[in-house]
Amino acid sequence: MDHKNGSVVTEFILSGFSGQWELQILFFVIFSLIYGATVVGNTLVILTVTLSSTLHSPMYFLLGNLSFLDMCLSTATTPKMITDLLTEHKTISVCGCMAQTFFMHFFGGAEMTLLIVMAFDRYTAICKPLHYRTIMSQRLLSGFVILSWTIGFIHTMSQMVLIVNLPFCGYNVVDSIFCDLPLVIRLACVEAHTLELFVIADSGLLSFVSFIVLLISYTVILVTVQQRSSAGISKALSTLSAHIIVVTLFFGPCIFIYVWPFSSFASDKTLAIFYTVITPLLNPIIYTLRNQKMQGVMRKLLFQHIRGTWIT
Repeated sequence: MDHKNGSVVTEFILSGFSGQWELQILFFVIFSLIYGATVVGNTLVILTVTLSSTLHSPMYFLLGNLSFLDMCLSTATTPKMITDLLTEHKTISVCGCMAQTFFMHFFGGAEMTLLIVMAFDRYTAICKPLHYRTIMSQRLLSGFVILSWTIGFIHTMSQMVLIVNLPFCGYNVVDSIFCDLPLVIRLACVEAHTLELFVIADSGLLSFVSFIVLLISYTVILVTVQQRSSAGISKALSTLSAHIIVVTLFFGPCIFIYVWPFSSFASDKTLAIFYTVITPLLNPIIYTLRNQKMQGVMRKLLFQHIRGTWIT
């Protein structure tokens, strides 16, 4: 792209949902309901874990942090996407685009790390039950959470420092519902092949390696349980199935998008919606519907709140 022949770009056009007005209204209603349910569902999980003394254990502490990250990840992209569905000119400033990219990779990188921590927690609980409380101390848990946020920050900053000063001129249409690194780099006025490879090595490799590590962790847990007791394999599988579902739903789209980030696929928009909009809603549903203890505590807290309101 010739830098001299194009004017300096101050905003990008998001063309991901350009189409019939009726269809955009339908998407507005659907995604508004999904985002509302995401905020309510994850907030409910956080409040339940915080307010109930019976859930002050490592697993639920990590689950509360996962819900917070899910809510932040969805908030980084979904509100802007929803409001764009009601506007004819779907634009975002260059600074807004950079901020959206920063927070999406920040929360996404932190969540990837936290999912690995949750796998370690399940390994310790299932394979080393007698030492579980000693190993998974509050100090270690706090360290793990700080580490996940730190890795998320390093992950996003390592890429943002390279793209924040890229020159943009002329063509400014982003063929997606939000800004993301591969799409933004493609619009730069300079040759960015090296930066493209770095994105693959950073985001793509992080997603792929994290996914493989998690699958190996769950396999080790299941093999260990099977060697100790064949009867315990079904219980372990039931416990881990929710984790496996969450991991697959989160990492599958990320790997597909970031391992081949500079090839255009018609399914990219759908996958982007899936891991930024759908998965943050599915996480609390999967964990709460499959966890009788969590359901019982939620009902108890709800009953106490209703009774307290009625007495007042």
